Amino acid sequence: MAVAKGISACCPVVRLAARVYMLNTTNASFTRPTLSAILAGVMLVGMLTSPAADAQSPRETAVVKAYREASPSVVNIHGQKTIRATAAGFAGASPDSFRQVNGMGTGVVIDPRGYIVTNFHVVEDVADIRVTLNDERTVSAELIAYSKPDDLAVIKIDAGKPLPVIRRGSSKDLMVGEPVLAIGNAFGYENTLTQGIISALHRDVPVNETQEYRDLIQTSAGINPGNSGGPLLNIEGQMIGINVAVRVGAQQIAFTIPVDQALETVTSMIEDYNRKRSTLGIEGLFATDSLDLQVRQANATQLEPGDRIIRVGERPVNDRFELALAALELTPGEKITMSVDRGGEHKDYTLVAGDPVAGTRNPTPADIVWEWIGIRAEPLAVAAARQMHGRGYKGGLRIISIRNGSPAARHGIEPGDVLLGIHEWRTASMDELEMIVEHPDLQRIAETKFYVYRSNKTLWGYMQLADRPVSRR
Repeated sequence: MAVAKGISACCPVVRLAARVYMLNTTNASFTRPTLSAILAGVMLVGMLTSPAADAQSPRETAVVKAYREASPSVVNIHGQKTIRATAAGFAGASPDSFRQVNGMGTGVVIDPRGYIVTNFHVVEDVADIRVTLNDERTVSAELIAYSKPDDLAVIKIDAGKPLPVIRRGSSKDLMVGEPVLAIGNAFGYENTLTQGIISALHRDVPVNETQEYRDLIQTSAGINPGNSGGPLLNIEGQMIGINVAVRVGAQQIAFTIPVDQALETVTSMIEDYNRKRSTLGIEGLFATDSLDLQVRQANATQLEPGDRIIRVGERPVNDRFELALAALELTPGEKITMSVDRGGEHKDYTLVAGDPVAGTRNPTPADIVWEWIGIRAEPLAVAAARQMHGRGYKGGLRIISIRNGSPAARHGIEPGDVLLGIHEWRTASMDELEMIVEHPDLQRIAETKFYVYRSNKTLWGYMQLADRPVSRR
């Protein structure tokens, strides 16, 4: 659980203990009902439960309809994670001892094949992610992609049948004061519905020294531990955000990642996941003001720059998010139909998914750094290098780009950081960085220590490396 400055991720990692007390009926007195009373009661129940009565009932409000539509797309996530006993708050625990604690959160189905979006802190370090569906079945999930700085993750389950998908809204036109709903696994009470309003927009919320949520929605809807990763809905039942944090000690102050921001991050994560498995030969895409997805550059011989993609296989496509989902699970050599609009003319083409590795050049050290660690770096300018020398460092490499979803991104490394060292070696020059990634000792370990310099502070951590690019020499 990330907690700092009174902000808490709305996903607990402590065992929930709750008691539900039933009303005492031992002193109740009863009288024998007469036949006429029974018949009158039956007639009344029939009238109240008839379809005509339901259709006209003022009880069936917009809130009821929104919950009814959205709740089948909301899942409950739970599992155990190992943390230091002192971090879990166990009194008298040794700093080196670890405990198993229960965690829980919420997720939202974004694809009928079982792809689910949640917060990264819900599934972080959970060995066996368990998902309970709306029909009360529980299945295991696989972590597909995640971004630690953005606190978002995509997991995959095999439900055995298509799942209902949440209906997406937009966070561009939100209004302070408009009613909103939240569905989640609040304190372990599955599928809990709460209601409130949008209290404010564009909130920046610091969590700790290395992470800050940006441009969040503030809401008064009841967000509790276990709501993390669940949807914030507008009154029409459309998802407008992903619930992420609450203000510790406050009432009705909670925060949500806007849906447009969340889906942009999720799209990049899925694209990166797809890119490692197959390619459709489309190197650049952009969305026009009308959200039409157009090809900017195409290596596929049949497509042309300017083609407007309207369908992939059987799936309509309007934006990058829908294209990324359509390309999920494609394997090299698999054929798929792509429909495009070219100058008002409808055209269908059959593309063959390619192997992203076959036929390409051998990876350079810079390629390996980008794929394996997820950074691009450059030597420091002379003045900056002189400042580093004055602080006792031999030098470093300024990070200029981070690959979304990479180990560097997941561990909070940012553009502008100065990379000081990896494992046991310093990174004062590009030559030293290339030597490090080619060193056999680094290739044998799955997790390595790193050091960066940021805002006059030296930071360090451990990152789990991605799959190393295969050399074809």
